[in-house]
Amino acid sequence: MPTAPALRTHVNALLTARQAHCTFDEAVAHMPPARRGEQPDALPYSAWELVAHLRRAQHDLLDYCRTPDYEPPEWPDAYWPEAPAPPRAEAWDEAVAQFKHDRAALSDLVTDETIDLYDTVPASDEHTYLREALLVADHNAYHIGQLVTLRRHLGLWPPSSNDK
Repeated sequence: MPTAPALRTHVNALLTARQAHCTFDEAVAHMPPARRGEQPDALPYSAWELVAHLRRAQHDLLDYCRTPDYEPPEWPDAYWPEAPAPPRAEAWDEAVAQFKHDRAALSDLVTDETIDLYDTVPASDEHTYLREALLVADHNAYHIGQLVTLRRHLGLWPPSSNDK
């Protein structure tokens, strides 16, 4: 059964657009550099930890969709940063940019009409492109929600351009 264009549109929107929750771009907007490694008492993670995790997990799932001889990274160490704060000032911007780059690549994959979303990815005989795209959308939504919760605990929600 060929992939319906409407399904591609809906899945792409889950990855890239504001739906029933805010986007990654909104969740990371104007996050003050001095607060990126802060862990509120009520939460076991920082904004940096969530952004780094989102980037790593999404990149891994994209790699899984593209690479026939895919080897998973070590869980959980490869999916989470070692420290709650970015290791250097540029790390935040680099992680955000890589997340957006990989999200665009996933969007391209989902909207590529030469790929049947019901076909299995090269590294699997059971996991389809559709499953992986939905997994990324679900995983991202979960952790983006955690970013919003964290920012609320830090008194930084909604984002303000004055918070730079």
